[in-house]
Amino acid sequence: MKVILKDDIEKLGVAGDIVEVSGGYGRNYLMPKNLAVPATKGNLKSIDVIKTQKIFRERKKKREAEKIRDKLEKLSLTAEVHTGEEDKVFGSVTAAAVARLLSDQGFEIDRRKIMLEEPLKALGVYTIDIKLASDVVAAVKLWVVKKEEQV
Repeated sequence: MKVILKDDIEKLGVAGDIVEVSGGYGRNYLMPKNLAVPATKGNLKSIDVIKTQKIFRERKKKREAEKIRDKLEKLSLTAEVHTGEEDKVFGSVTAAAVARLLSDQGFEIDRRKIMLEEPLKALGVYTIDIKLASDVVAAVKLWVVKKEEQV
């Protein structure tokens, strides 16, 4: 079955491509999710419209991501951690913990978009990159500080 992709699909193609897929994949997945249309003569004429719509959506998504980036870069997060002797940190600060700190500030960011090579296991100040769109990255300052013991 030949279909015209309406959106980019990994390992299949980009919006506007005409690809050959199995009938079940096209009818049961691509078309109901509005990711593709059948490659009929009428739809073949509308490839330019599909490509234009994709460009418009990408530009809008990029503008929104840039607005969020500007707000995030003004933000400074503080992660309080338990420490032992000589300020050795118990556990670590992970991407999920950073996502929780961001949600406390009103930003719903998926933890997979937070680019930490490895969890933070020491006190200090870190700059963490958050990938908001394909070419929009925000740098957020994170302070990992000792949690004050309450007596």
